[in-house]
Amino acid sequence: MTTLLVIAKEPLPGRVKTRLTPPFTPKEAAELAEAALADTLQTVAAAPASRRVLVLDGAPGPWLPPGFDVLPQCAGGLDERLADAFDRCDGPALLIGMDTPQVTPELLTVDFDGCDAWFGPAQDGGFWALGLAEPDPRLLRGVPMSTPVTGTVQRERLVAAGLRVRDLPCLRDVDTAADAHAAAVLAPRGRFATHLARCAAAGRR
Repeated sequence: MTTLLVIAKEPLPGRVKTRLTPPFTPKEAAELAEAALADTLQTVAAAPASRRVLVLDGAPGPWLPPGFDVLPQCAGGLDERLADAFDRCDGPALLIGMDTPQVTPELLTVDFDGCDAWFGPAQDGGFWALGLAEPDPRLLRGVPMSTPVTGTVQRERLVAAGLRVRDLPCLRDVDTAADAHAAAVLAPRGRFATHLARCAAAGRR
């Protein structure tokens, strides 16, 4: 079975989801990030896995469900931190971020039979998921992160290494208020959607 990795930041005001401010306050943005992280971890907990790992920048909080190993993120850019997360895995691994609260257990149930990698593109040009049958940190180091071509470069890196790549559906990361509302529509019963509605209502008062 597959190791499921979630890479995340501790949801503290001013450190996470800063592009949600405005219209939301830094406190509300952090609360939305916490809700997105909680939904993501709940989804990962419901998906089949040999191991579930939270690769965390910061300290765990009450939003962390049981059944997860918590590992600290290494120093360096995002490419180095993603590479290090894979480097600590034995066997097949699928990594996602905390930015897609609309993800489902079905999307995370990947089979490496007949392929070497799974790639989940994001609408902003990045990627929301990356799975490797044989984790190799060299496949991530040096990939420019947080750019409109990040996903293209990363997928090309996989193909250039001779890997057989299968694609997951394109999802929308939650970076802006418009992203948040779009994600909430797809997962209306989650903590994220509930908290977004509460924050939006407070802003109208």
